[in-house]
Amino acid sequence: MFSLREPLDTAVRDVLKEYDDLSALLLAGRGISSADEAQVFLSPSYDEHIHDPMLIKNMPKAAERLARAIETKEKIAVWSDYDCDGIPGGVLLHDFLKKAKANFVNYIPHRHDEGYGVNKAGLEKLFKQGVSLVVTVDSGIVDNESVAYGNSLGLEIIVTDHHEPQEELPPAFAVIDPKQEGETYPFRELCGAGLAWKLACATLQHGWKGREEIPPGWEKWLLDMAGLATIADMVPLVGENRVIAHYGLLVMRKSPRLGLQKLCRVARVNQRSITEDDVGFMIAPRINAASRMGDPMDAFRLFTTEDEVEADTLAKFLEKTNRSRRALVGSVTRVVHERLSERETIPDVIVMGDPEWRPGLLGLVANSLAEEYSRPVFLWGKEGSGIIKGSCRAGRKSVNVVDLMAAAGDALIQFGGHSQSGGFSVRNDAVFFLEEKLCAALAEVEAKAEHALVLADAELAPDHATHDLLRRLERFAPFGMGNPKPVFVFRNVEIESVSWFGKANEHLKVRIVREFGTPLEGVCFYAKRELGVGHEFLASGMKAQVLGSLECDQFSRGRPVRIRLISIV
Repeated sequence: MFSLREPLDTAVRDVLKEYDDLSALLLAGRGISSADEAQVFLSPSYDEHIHDPMLIKNMPKAAERLARAIETKEKIAVWSDYDCDGIPGGVLLHDFLKKAKANFVNYIPHRHDEGYGVNKAGLEKLFKQGVSLVVTVDSGIVDNESVAYGNSLGLEIIVTDHHEPQEELPPAFAVIDPKQEGETYPFRELCGAGLAWKLACATLQHGWKGREEIPPGWEKWLLDMAGLATIADMVPLVGENRVIAHYGLLVMRKSPRLGLQKLCRVARVNQRSITEDDVGFMIAPRINAASRMGDPMDAFRLFTTEDEVEADTLAKFLEKTNRSRRALVGSVTRVVHERLSERETIPDVIVMGDPEWRPGLLGLVANSLAEEYSRPVFLWGKEGSGIIKGSCRAGRKSVNVVDLMAAAGDALIQFGGHSQSGGFSVRNDAVFFLEEKLCAALAEVEAKAEHALVLADAELAPDHATHDLLRRLERFAPFGMGNPKPVFVFRNVEIESVSWFGKANEHLKVRIVREFGTPLEGVCFYAKRELGVGHEFLASGMKAQVLGSLECDQFSRGRPVRIRLISIV
């Protein structure tokens, strides 16, 4: 089901008079009601729309301390998270400190052996290596005990993080987190790598011996990593994030970074035209595969090496690692199938786990199972630290897994995520009754749920889905959280053909009759999950109402426009 966006208010239409009807409607739908706001949105400017980093709370103190450490050759450690936000953030600070001729090392904790965040053992290693200043990226805001331990060793720690802080902040030299109380920065949704880039920019505003050797504007080259993380970490692509993502993609397209070039090649991504979809679906999974399957430093080294042979080797290794990840996902999926086959009925919420399962792989397994069984799936494993962690997927759009976990919260230590996917950690004793808790919670949540309608931006005829329209829509890119792709409804169209593809015929392709020209193609990946019961009634020759966004088919001759299907009824 869907609702159609209300027609433009006359006053707003008059303010946006220089834009065509559809563009004006889409601008208004994004909360834009003035010509100046429209200009900012459609034409992001580095010089005009990037805020002064010194406006961030505690940034002047942190930047001065880092500049002093660079000048005096103190040994600095950059401690970054092991995901596709922390790794790029660690890379860009590596590049900055190398350019500044600093004395530094990078440290990324091992996902399985050390777990998330700043830990005491890692800090102790760094102290023994002669480190005196630690800068965190995308971590540290809740690691009060570890930061205090670092202080006791004589380390000074600058925490940069974008996650929600606890009531008490860590006792760091400086805490940079836009979500802390009393924040003074105009934009508060930066990702971890975005904040790391801000720290580099702020430090460049300080003078130190050798600073004059870094040319003005050099920091823009770091936007390939800041932009990659901003897109991959799924922070809202609005405000300053939109500017960072926009320029990040521009830099990525012409980046001389060998590792990025080689990774694009093995992932079959055209670097010169790389998009946010390429980053989200092709690049980020290969970066994340490094920590999920082994050592996150492999991805870090890929992006920092200046040796073409090493870059080629590491890119191919990550590609192989990503394939191995898929194989392991398949083996865990088979085990779940076997266990389910031994049960008389499939529970309303599938909950399974094994201490031998790696938590970092379970989101992919849960996604596959949720699609297959059309119900929530919660899977858990055990980290090397002994903590039981897991991932969950909703299985159907009427279920919000965050609400589900909140309703069963007394069994969980921590949880979070989005409506359709999330993560959690669970008490050792609670795994035995977690399924019962979640099934009861599902009944409670679904009883209260109001099924959300998809908001369609406009009606469209199949003949109007053209490259010209797609070019107009591309002005609204990059798309992501806070700036979704425009959605169109195609009413009473004729389905010429229906076909299924993929290893398990899990993906759908339809051809829609046009009045003029060849049929318009529509695709939906994991159609059973995305379309619900609607897919069961599809047949050639039927009339239907189609809902979806427009995209370019990169793999067909002529790169035709097609519909990415959201629903068919």
